[in-house]
Amino acid sequence: MNTDPGVRQSERMDDLPNLALGGAAAGDARGAPLELIAASLRRERRRTGLTLTEVARRAGIAKSTLSQLESGTGNPSIETLWAICVALDAPFSRLLDPPRPQVRVIRADEGPTVAAAHADYQATLLAACPPGAGHDVYRIAAEMGHARVSDPHMPGVTEHVVLSAGRALVGVAGQPTELGPGDYLRYPGDVPHVFEALEPRTQAVLVSEHS
Repeated sequence: MNTDPGVRQSERMDDLPNLALGGAAAGDARGAPLELIAASLRRERRRTGLTLTEVARRAGIAKSTLSQLESGTGNPSIETLWAICVALDAPFSRLLDPPRPQVRVIRADEGPTVAAAHADYQATLLAACPPGAGHDVYRIAAEMGHARVSDPHMPGVTEHVVLSAGRALVGVAGQPTELGPGDYLRYPGDVPHVFEALEPRTQAVLVSEHS
């Protein structure tokens, strides 16, 4: 899926007007619960032994922004969360994955959803595989306008995209591939990459493969 999960330096500003989760409120079925993200950030930072200051520096965000997110009062974009995940060397899904039963159904308008800062692009986590499995599954919804541009994710990440509706340019920045419904594309996620919707209501399934 930094949802597709990379962060452009210009997207790391703290005063971006649309640093918002993909739901109306913190408990919304389509939003990523802030309490869950806050607890996950605290847990992952403890795991690394890094200070707030160091994680914020590595992620290119203000220390106050990270502090707010860890206290459950921030409202981050997908870019901000991806930058923090790269800084913590943690899969993006680890921030959003709640305990789940063996059989799980997520309806089309449900799931923890995070929005991009500079593109009409939302990623909904559908499944986070357990440690060692290395595959996370996202539902992507995008509209025409601005391309979603991602900086490289962690080394070794590979992304798989199956377009389900609309058309899009997807893949390595500078040489994306045009996809239509049913088309599949595999590309390295540890280099700059893009997702640009070419038609309204473009949708896709993205699998992020990591070691």
